[in-house]
Amino acid sequence: MDEFVDFITLEISDSSTVPKYKQIADSIEAKVERGSIRRGQKLPSINQLSTYYLLSRDTVEKAYAELKNRKLITSTRGLGYYISNSLPETQLKVLVLFNKLSAYKKEIYNSMALNLSGKANLNLHVYHCDFKIFKDILLSNLEGFHYYVIMPHFSDYDPDELKELLNQVPEEKLIILDHKPSGLDRYFGCICQNFIEDIFEALTEAKELLAKYERLTLIFPDNNTYPYPKEIIQGFSKFCQFNSFPYDIVASVDEIDVLKNGEVYVLISESDLARLIKRARLAKFNIGRDIGILSYNDTELKEVLENGITVMSTNFSEMGLLASKVILDTQPLHHKNDFKLILRNSL
Repeated sequence: MDEFVDFITLEISDSSTVPKYKQIADSIEAKVERGSIRRGQKLPSINQLSTYYLLSRDTVEKAYAELKNRKLITSTRGLGYYISNSLPETQLKVLVLFNKLSAYKKEIYNSMALNLSGKANLNLHVYHCDFKIFKDILLSNLEGFHYYVIMPHFSDYDPDELKELLNQVPEEKLIILDHKPSGLDRYFGCICQNFIEDIFEALTEAKELLAKYERLTLIFPDNNTYPYPKEIIQGFSKFCQFNSFPYDIVASVDEIDVLKNGEVYVLISESDLARLIKRARLAKFNIGRDIGILSYNDTELKEVLENGITVMSTNFSEMGLLASKVILDTQPLHHKNDFKLILRNSL
């Protein structure tokens, strides 16, 4: 069985809507393109493959016929099946669906592009949190891709419709990034945040610094076009209630009549951060002494702005790196992405 060793990790799923013969063909093709199966390498016999995976001979024969049609393999009577020596150099094809192209999403994409350079072609689409656009793009691209990397953030959608839609993507090809909608449990890779627990734990780590202030105010934009995850509100409220911190939640800095001495402002958007700093300067408040600022998601600018803005942030580059690892290693990965508090002078 030595010649069978390379095929013990073929991606064959009983729950996939793709016929098993095609799953075998797709899996072997992906391994050839990835370089884990060599050109000229002998394949296991039909009997070996059917016995190992408990498949019918007919299924394996159809898989090999499919591979011959794709000109990926050749056969020699009495000797068996071989990967063609004349294959052109090819790369993996990856469909990437992002809800928007913010600075943070660009960091994820750039990390993927760097780690997959020369090994995969990334086909990026942005659907602007619109489920209909998302659906149309996905349905138009159900063929021809080895992986589907999807970031599911929507302004409005039906969870059952999303689940039914994603069921049309073979499980072994689906990678979920950043946010896993409730009830979605069918995927090959999932590298996501846990917004409720991430916010709660980051605020808990900052508890001693927060204790010198009298109130926490979360400024959470009410943006229906590009909504932020509501779980952020849940994590914030959970922390404040658990620790008996007085708190408010408003949709914009403009809803705050007067900035108050002794208050911490937790900001989600960059525009609210900029407006708050302007108002603090006009009021001659010392940020980090009179008022506190805690911003969501880190950037290089926040390292130097006002002598450093304290942030709580996931590691976007890591998210892209781990998605690339799933693609290159063909191993499933379910991972809560790192999230941390970065203390600077604004608290």
